[in-house]
Amino acid sequence: MKRVVIMGAAGRDFHNFNVRYRDDPQSEVVAFTAAQIPFIADRTYPTELAGTRYPGGIPIYPEEDLDILLSERDVDSVVFAYSDVSHEYVMHKASQVLAAGPDFELLGPDSTMIPTTIPVIAICAVRTGAGKSQTTRRIAHILREEGLRPVVVRHPMPYGDLLAERVQRFESIDDLDRADVTIEEREEYEHHIAEGTPVFVGVDYEAILDEIEGVWDVLLFDGGNNDLPFYRPTVHIVVADPLRAGDEATYHPGETNVRMADAVLINKVDVAKRADLHALEGSIRALNATAPIIRAASHLEVDDPDAISGKRVLVVEDGPTLTHGGMKYGAGVVAARRYGAAEIVDPRPYAEGTLGEVFERYDVGPVLPAEGYSVEQRHELQRAIDSTPADLVIIATPIDLRRIVKIEKPCVRVMYRLEEIAGEPSLRSIVEPAIRAARRQNGR
Repeated sequence: MKRVVIMGAAGRDFHNFNVRYRDDPQSEVVAFTAAQIPFIADRTYPTELAGTRYPGGIPIYPEEDLDILLSERDVDSVVFAYSDVSHEYVMHKASQVLAAGPDFELLGPDSTMIPTTIPVIAICAVRTGAGKSQTTRRIAHILREEGLRPVVVRHPMPYGDLLAERVQRFESIDDLDRADVTIEEREEYEHHIAEGTPVFVGVDYEAILDEIEGVWDVLLFDGGNNDLPFYRPTVHIVVADPLRAGDEATYHPGETNVRMADAVLINKVDVAKRADLHALEGSIRALNATAPIIRAASHLEVDDPDAISGKRVLVVEDGPTLTHGGMKYGAGVVAARRYGAAEIVDPRPYAEGTLGEVFERYDVGPVLPAEGYSVEQRHELQRAIDSTPADLVIIATPIDLRRIVKIEKPCVRVMYRLEEIAGEPSLRSIVEPAIRAARRQNGR
């Protein structure tokens, strides 16, 4: 019996267990470790999800305890199962494990992608914050124009009760309120729901598939971070970011995504430097010589741009893009500069508690990441907004943060919308195989 530890971040790790180890009589998963996301360690993967071979469930430890687990649990293999980390980072973890004796493993698509009968369009990326969700929304719009019914399946973010979150279905804002989802979850679900596309997410992606097949026409897998698809895609689209040119060849598993892609969409061409665009295209061609390249811009939408002019502004940006995504700004900073803000006020002196720890851990610059993984962290976010001496708050998360956090200051919302650059190939031509497959299934 091979004794296994899975290193994860409450997502890919559980999926790998479910599809590879849960029913494998030759393996025993003795522990998960947790990184990247706060408040998810010191839990148990419940027996109802783990199966009868695990009557006590599977404990989840902080990744900092890995050396202890390797020395005390007679471990044979460690599986690395989280994303958006550099190749160098992965090999440091490998060296740590190998020095203790066990094998170090990465599970590939053949072991972890679930086959489907419904056509699947997977939208993945080279890094967090490249523009997956904008692209997914655009493709959903294309499918609706074709008379098809898309459904979004989002990469997992099971930060609460794992058993209750085995399969989650969201079709309205009220559904999100009832589930009391975190700010990060709401950022990933709300904009799809607002455009009429239902969202499924959870812990068990085979069970999610059972809820979808035979009901909707096309499954849109909206990937998390730069992770690989959980389902075998009919069409695999990967979003690349010229503002981080070079990362497509140096981050895991983003490079794998580029190498596997049926098409690569280069986003943000409107704000990227020509040299970076040229370098990115050359790198993509070196990794994948046959994938068509689509070019797109992230069009800035501001509900009241005149309100920004001359103001001292606090910019609240999407959290994961700033943290493990490595960006120091997003749509909010772009809007502040474009529309004449007098000053971007630095919130770091006013952050406390776990929010202060985020600034200590990540070099995110003078903007406020919309962290909200717990009730207390949401309170910390509200206090930081209240305390920062700004005239105006620029909300640049994909949600209306005022639904979650009480903000007394005047606010302006900023969003990105994907705009394809005219020419071929287009997203419509790239997703045509999935459209044809859906029509065949519908007898059209």
